[in-house]
Amino acid sequence: MVRLIVDAARGSYPVIIGSEVHRELRGVVRRLEPTSAVIVTDSNVRPWARRVAKAVKPAGVKPSIHVVPAGERSKSMAALHDVLAFLERQKVDRGGLVIAVGGGTVGDLAGFAASIWLRGIRLVAVPTTLLAMVDSSIGGKTGVNGTRSKNAIGTFWPPSAVVADMACLETLPPVNYRDAFAEVVKYGVAMDRGIFELLQNDRSRLLAGERRALERVVFRCVTAKALVVARDERERGPRAILNYGHTAGHALEAATGFRVSHGRAVAFGMRVAAKIAQAMELCGPRLVDAQDELLTEYGLPDRAPAADPARVLAAIRRDKKARRGRVAWVMPRRLGHAETGHDVPAALVRRYVRKALA
Repeated sequence: MVRLIVDAARGSYPVIIGSEVHRELRGVVRRLEPTSAVIVTDSNVRPWARRVAKAVKPAGVKPSIHVVPAGERSKSMAALHDVLAFLERQKVDRGGLVIAVGGGTVGDLAGFAASIWLRGIRLVAVPTTLLAMVDSSIGGKTGVNGTRSKNAIGTFWPPSAVVADMACLETLPPVNYRDAFAEVVKYGVAMDRGIFELLQNDRSRLLAGERRALERVVFRCVTAKALVVARDERERGPRAILNYGHTAGHALEAATGFRVSHGRAVAFGMRVAAKIAQAMELCGPRLVDAQDELLTEYGLPDRAPAADPARVLAAIRRDKKARRGRVAWVMPRRLGHAETGHDVPAALVRRYVRKALA
């Protein structure tokens, strides 16, 4: 079991990574002394949510469970309304606690609801997917999608704790499991070359789901993100580095009605960004080739997803981080190091997005 601390403006919180960590979760809930607790989960992991409810019952609470349909479409204002109505029916007061049990969609939705219910109640994240463990459960971003934009409506609301149980990953469908490695490759290319090398050296063990190898990867990714979040929790500067691959990736998700998975979209976005960076002479072909080869090895091939290039380009212009119509791109310079704030000529964006979708 590994424990580390993330610094946040509202106070530090622990991230616990290990196997069969229900006892740790019980201790977290007991220390928070909630007046009541509710669990928000999705239809895929309802059995795991029941296990969590049973685990925290000795801490003095008996959580009620609210289940949303699995999938990105639950990151909506309609689903948010249903969660808030559930909190109202359960008479959750300001001493209450929301426990998010699920992947990134559940974490973002439940976190957003916790942040605005009674102007903010506490949240504990129990990520059940690799993608949520390495990325979305850390850092306090919450939200839902707009009608045309990814994550356009939300808040910054850090959890009181994150408890990542590696045993959850054994039940993930292979395609969902492999999708998560797009975010891990992102860390390796943009922030920490050691993660990139870990992915290369431990590929067979990671693809087989070997727990010790996975724990190392999760720990390295959480550490990398925690260091950035501590410097820039509200994404006013350095935290933008975490958006590598997300400019074109989020646009692809929005342009396809969120039918393309987040992992596959981020892989697409990294391929586009790296090729633009090479065209701008910010990086060399070896970085582009190494990144693309690693993505392919982890089941994220460069086959073009079915999407209308015009819709993807329009979604890029609506990027929620744009300022006065200017989209700031994150560009790789060398393995383990990327730069934020690059202004990319529109002609280059059009060329490489169209090529990637051809």
